[in-house]
Amino acid sequence: MKLDQEKSEFLDEMLQQWQDQQLLTEEHVKKLKDSYETKSFDWRRLAQYSFWVAMACGVISLGALLLDKDILTYLEKLYETPDGLISLLSAMVAGVLYYTGFKRSRTHYMQVFSNDALIFTAVMLTANAIAYLGKAIGNNDSHFSLLILFSVIIYAVLAFIFKSRLIWAFVLISLGAWFGTETGYLSRWDYYFLGLNYPLRFVIFGFALTGAALLFKNKPKFSLFYSTTYIGGMLYLFVSLWLISVFGNYASIEEWYNIRQISLFYWAILSALVCLISIFAGLKYRDDVAREFGITFLFLNLYTRYFEYFWDTWHKALFFCVLAASFWIIGRRAEKIWNVEFLKK
Repeated sequence: MKLDQEKSEFLDEMLQQWQDQQLLTEEHVKKLKDSYETKSFDWRRLAQYSFWVAMACGVISLGALLLDKDILTYLEKLYETPDGLISLLSAMVAGVLYYTGFKRSRTHYMQVFSNDALIFTAVMLTANAIAYLGKAIGNNDSHFSLLILFSVIIYAVLAFIFKSRLIWAFVLISLGAWFGTETGYLSRWDYYFLGLNYPLRFVIFGFALTGAALLFKNKPKFSLFYSTTYIGGMLYLFVSLWLISVFGNYASIEEWYNIRQISLFYWAILSALVCLISIFAGLKYRDDVAREFGITFLFLNLYTRYFEYFWDTWHKALFFCVLAASFWIIGRRAEKIWNVEFLKK
């Protein structure tokens, strides 16, 4: 069995510790060490990063092309192409890429990242096809959230057909976009919808999505998408709670500038309380996602409050001294956990 360098070193250290404590004999330790070997290089991670860089470079390349005057002149000519034709061509190319990507996922299942890159491109082309379809059949109606809802349905069908977590992630992204635009449309693009600003609306949305994930956790048809939905719901929830703790239920920057940050302290308490509940639930039910989200955003909330309340009142030398000390303490505690020092006592 081949292991990464860090995992291999960890096992070596633990086996040596157990041998020193006479929990294992030297013969057993040698037998266990012979059962695994260290990878010389993490090619999987290199492949993953390479595809990320390739897609990022593709976006940069597209941006550079759009800055070229000759290219812009050519695109102006293409702009006269009917929207319906652009939608049809995008849909056809997306269909070819879906077919190729999922066929490769069966015949070249080890090439995970190149297959995902094809699916990602197909998803982008699908969004382009839906957008131009809306332009082709639209009548200058501002209710474009219906178009986003249509994309949610399309992505959901594709995700179930091809059993793809990647496409399901775009279902969750599109669903959030639909929720935001639909509530904006219903409120006639006012700052508030039923008295709620956007972050507070998405707190409710995050709770609903997380609850739906837990509700369908043991349903066979949804088991493939459970973890993606659960993490997506928690991300919506905790990011929105953090934004609420900073901005409160204010929708405009002008209103927010005119209030004291201490007046939003009750939102910070609510956010911290949800974090503590998440940590408790994670520890009680051995839910790593709930625990990690709770710990991460609890620290984020604490440091946000620190910057809000002490940036203007403390001398900057003292401010950063306390900040450095806090990170040193966190780093030291993390180091102890990493080194499993509690086993050495």
